[in-house]
Amino acid sequence: MKQTISVNSRLRTELIDITGQVRDAVRKAGIEEGICHLFVPHTTAGITINEGADTSVKRDILTCLNKLVPFDGDYKHAEGNSAAHIKTTLVGTSALCLVENGQLALGTWQSIFFCEFDGPRDRRVHIGIFFAVD
Repeated sequence: MKQTISVNSRLRTELIDITGQVRDAVRKAGIEEGICHLFVPHTTAGITINEGADTSVKRDILTCLNKLVPFDGDYKHAEGNSAAHIKTTLVGTSALCLVENGQLALGTWQSIFFCEFDGPRDRRVHIGIFFAVD
């Protein structure tokens, strides 16, 4: 089963918690055991699974990425968003999560984050939910 969700970013860089939307997609799919594959079809946005309980973790991740790959680097890309492309390459555009007993098998503190690196924009995340075959 495939679903697509919309994500609307409001800042140039931000991590947006989409865990609830992904949980809804898994519930809607009705699959008890399987895999949830998340894919971001954008070159300046990504996805990650990390701590969602303490919001300072999101800030720390973005602060570190912005230091590692500053917006005002000596880039040649004419569009002016090379930093966003590099950050997307570092973070990645896909993630997998097991589905167990009809639920995402996330750890206690884990959440799923859409990673915006060139916002604000209207974005999409494709969600593929596949049942396990014994």
